[in-house]
Amino acid sequence: MQKESRPKQSQLCPCGSGKKYKQCCAVKKERRRRALRRSKTLLIWVGVVAGLVLLGYGVSQMSGVAFSDADLGVIDFSALDQPQKRAALRAANQARCPCGCGMTLAQCVATDSTCPLRTKNIDRIRAMVVEHGKPRSSS
Repeated sequence: MQKESRPKQSQLCPCGSGKKYKQCCAVKKERRRRALRRSKTLLIWVGVVAGLVLLGYGVSQMSGVAFSDADLGVIDFSALDQPQKRAALRAANQARCPCGCGMTLAQCVATDSTCPLRTKNIDRIRAMVVEHGKPRSSS
């Protein structure tokens, strides 16, 4: 089978409209080609923007401290210096709430006032603050 060759611009269109090819199907074909190109460009831009958003989110999560001392207002971190505070917050943001909700201790204390173990979680975070506030012995 031979492939039908594209008609020249000034020949009659093979669709049977009676118009010249350049004024009939050539225009439609060009519109489809442009629309496809625009769709591909849009898709690429959406992918780039999504990638940048994910990158920004990843960088924001690198600190290891999702909930800060400001979020945990019921806990006093004033006795700690900055590295100790960061270590205590990291521990509170990594330890899991024992009620089975799947949240961290810090997340539970900061966001879930209905947790039956919230008071115990506050006490656990306070114990972490005390633990990280102790001077390290040089052995």
